[in-house]
Amino acid sequence: MSGLWVFVCGPSGSGKDSVMDAARRSLGARSDIVFARRMVTRPMQPGSDHDPVTASRFAQLLQSDGLCWHWQAHGFCYGIASSYADAVRAGCLVIVNGSRAHVNSLPLSPDLRVVRISTDPGRLAVRLAQRGRDSDAAVAERLARNATFSGMAADCVIVNDGELQIAGQRLADYLTASARPAEAACSRTSR
Repeated sequence: MSGLWVFVCGPSGSGKDSVMDAARRSLGARSDIVFARRMVTRPMQPGSDHDPVTASRFAQLLQSDGLCWHWQAHGFCYGIASSYADAVRAGCLVIVNGSRAHVNSLPLSPDLRVVRISTDPGRLAVRLAQRGRDSDAAVAERLARNATFSGMAADCVIVNDGELQIAGQRLADYLTASARPAEAACSRTSR
């Protein structure tokens, strides 16, 4: 039995990393639900959850089929190691912090789900400004870009405007419900 890819998408500042981390803590040690680590050609920054890689290392991974998913966004390259595809083939649910543009370009597939994290535009503007990563002009550009994805299709939408723990639990509940068919297959491969 094959597992599922779950892409968690949303605008910068919507709290994807935080919601995913809250869900990860809620799920405990479930071996059938795996949170993929992204590789990004950007140095590690506060509030970001990724493995930094150089552009040359990223190119090597691409050439050697070391990445099962890859995309570009905001001037950086993002990738997911091919080893996560093995977990999906084993029946696990693999969660990826993904790009809305990348996910929108993927063909419909029975082994792919999309979770969209959203937040109020005013709250989003405050979060982006507080991060301190972007200029005022870049923040305004990011906010304007969000309108492009406002109608993005998703299997689950989580509004992250209140307590983080509530949004994290909603994601954990969705993942738990989605993983049930794959749980037995994933457990068999871990013995």
